[in-house]
Amino acid sequence: MSLSPAPRRTARRRTVGALLAALALGFAGPASAVSTASFGPTPPHNPYAGPDGTATMHGDTGSSDTTPLAGPGAGTLASSRTALASACPTVLVGADGYPVALCTPIFGQVPTVHLLDPDDGSSLTSLKLTKGSLLGGVYAYIDHQDRLVVADGSRSLLRVGHHQDGDGDWSLRVDRSLSLASVIPEDDAVTGLAPDWDGHVWFATGGGVVGTADDATGTVKALTLPAGERVANSISTAPEGTAVTTTHATYLLSSEGGTPKILWRKAYDRGSARKPGLLSWGSGSTPTFFGPAKGTEYLGIVDNADNAANLKVYRTADGSDVCSVPVLGAAKGPGSENSPVGVGRSVFVAGTYGYPYPAVPEGAGTSVPASADFAGGLTRVDVRADGSGCSLVWDNTLRSAAVPKLSTADGLLHTVVRDPLIPGTKGTSLLDPYRYVQIDPDSGKITRSTKVGVGSLYDTLQMAGTIAPDGAYLQGTVTGVLRITAQ
Repeated sequence: MSLSPAPRRTARRRTVGALLAALALGFAGPASAVSTASFGPTPPHNPYAGPDGTATMHGDTGSSDTTPLAGPGAGTLASSRTALASACPTVLVGADGYPVALCTPIFGQVPTVHLLDPDDGSSLTSLKLTKGSLLGGVYAYIDHQDRLVVADGSRSLLRVGHHQDGDGDWSLRVDRSLSLASVIPEDDAVTGLAPDWDGHVWFATGGGVVGTADDATGTVKALTLPAGERVANSISTAPEGTAVTTTHATYLLSSEGGTPKILWRKAYDRGSARKPGLLSWGSGSTPTFFGPAKGTEYLGIVDNADNAANLKVYRTADGSDVCSVPVLGAAKGPGSENSPVGVGRSVFVAGTYGYPYPAVPEGAGTSVPASADFAGGLTRVDVRADGSGCSLVWDNTLRSAAVPKLSTADGLLHTVVRDPLIPGTKGTSLLDPYRYVQIDPDSGKITRSTKVGVGSLYDTLQMAGTIAPDGAYLQGTVTGVLRITAQ
């Protein structure tokens, strides 16, 4: 006799809870080969966010792009696709084990939240949000109560919960809403948001408004960054403060009673124009907290200098320079739209120079040159043990088509690569093949891979993947969500 939906989900929830409890005790399961200590600490857990590794697009509120979960382990790799006719840049998982995807449909482009079945990746239910800018509604996070926190096109901060009725049917609904319109102009929109350690939700808009919101009290406070500075990526939080990188500079901010204030500002070389494969004229980085003792001593971004892409590392305490290191030299592609991966003293930078995005945000500026071959490239840089500078560890030509994730449980980098249709060439086409790969972070070499599909339906569009508690690698594409598992 088959189980009804409600009991089956309850059983699944107990299984996920057991997995998370095991991880909390330090057990990563049979696929685990490397302990967190081998890399160094990751940023501390934010008490107002969901599980580390799955709560934000970049894993945690420090945007380390790490996860304590092991990816697909031993066995034959298999891939399936949930077709949603939508680009799905954000796939997150709460403590209950249910993936939540924030997607933008190809037709209409109205942001839509999908609750996915953790067993097969199918959509259980969906909820449409108010349409905003191209990047509005891309960045979101899961809070400590398994709700998706997102700002929609109406300039409202929403907490979207998923609920199951007595018959086992699921629904998504807005559990709480707070208007941010008092501080955000009508022609502006929230780009990134993240919680701090006091429970405030920090947000940054494309037009350079940075603020905090307390949707329990209805309080919203903000400041405006210098004219002309835009925010084109998400923001990051750590106990030391909130990091925001604009098209001109990186900031660390704090708040007094929710009122934002700037602790330090560091300008970087933004180059003379936007480069092909980037979505703004400036850094493409969501700033990354990392460090060998607390996981937050350093803050890293990649600049947009004309003739190179440089990893910039600052000391979180005062913004002083640790190093500026040219990266992606082997691939000869001086540009990255992706947030660096950071853990301990190590940083990994994936190149996006020349990536053929189908659209760029309004106001992004003209690309110079107008187009280029997709160069790719992946570079590892380590901060020296005494903090006196940085050293290049390795640099290769791997063409990652997604934001890589580093698992501290299995000791591997996970991503999807875009291979050229004609081996040995650098161009891209609508018929390119895509592969899920596992990469050795010590050498930068691929240790395992499997083809996930051929053609534009499988384009991962430099979006971030997420490892689920059962080891499945969930990767958004331009048309839905891939689910890679080991059989």
